[in-house]
Amino acid sequence: MTWTFSPEHVGTPDATALRRDYYDDVASRYWRRPATAAEIDEGLTNDGVELLTPPTGQFLVGRYEGKPAACGGVLLLDEERAELTRVFLRHAFRGTGGAGALMGRLEDSARALGARRMVLNTRLDLREARALYTRHGYVEIPAYCEGPYMDIWYGKEL
Repeated sequence: MTWTFSPEHVGTPDATALRRDYYDDVASRYWRRPATAAEIDEGLTNDGVELLTPPTGQFLVGRYEGKPAACGGVLLLDEERAELTRVFLRHAFRGTGGAGALMGRLEDSARALGARRMVLNTRLDLREARALYTRHGYVEIPAYCEGPYMDIWYGKEL
C-alpha cells in the first residue's frame, strides 16, 4: 500500500473533486448539517486557490494506490512564512499513514519556495486536524490573520 504525492493544478478533475470534498467536510461540520452543492460552489468561488502555484504557492494531490485521496496547499505569505491550507484526507483513507506523509511533502514544498516557517489557522471543532498539526510539531501562536472561521493559529520552524 503506497502513497504518492504530486503538484497538481487546482483545476484538474481530481484536485477539483478533492477541494469540493474538503469544503463539504469543513462546511458541513461547521453548519452541523450537510452542505448543499450550491453552498459548496459558492464557498469555492474566488477562494484564492489560483495562488497555490509557484512562485506564490503549491497544491499537492495525494493518491493511495493510484486513487485520489488527499490534498493540501502552501501559500507564501512573505519571504519567510508559508501558510498551510486546504489539508484534507478523504475519510475512507484515514488511518493509512497519508496525513503524516502529506504534511511532510507540504513542508518540503514550502521549503522549496523559500519559506523557513509554516503557519496555519483552523477551527476548534476540527479536532482531528488540530491533533495532526500538534503531532507534527506545530505549536499555538498569536493570530497572524483574522476571519470568521479562525479560532486558533499554529506555527512551526521548517
